[in-house]
Amino acid sequence: MSIERSIFAFAGFMVLLSLVLTALVNHNFIWLTVFVGANLFQSAFTGFCPAAMIMKKFGMKSEAEIALGKPNA
Repeated sequence: MSIERSIFAFAGFMVLLSLVLTALVNHNFIWLTVFVGANLFQSAFTGFCPAAMIMKKFGMKSEAEIALGKPNA
């Protein structure tokens, strides 16, 4: 799985998790949803995504690296 697809999966999981926590634990967990959405919005314009940087350090490849057949660094 590429970093780009992993980011979508991770963001979706975090949104669903925060909604469950908001409904079952405390209404302030809605701020986690706000944080995830704001991070996705800013990363669309800046290209800066902390989760992608962490995934890269764990050896995940981007779609471009997979297409070019680059080995893990």
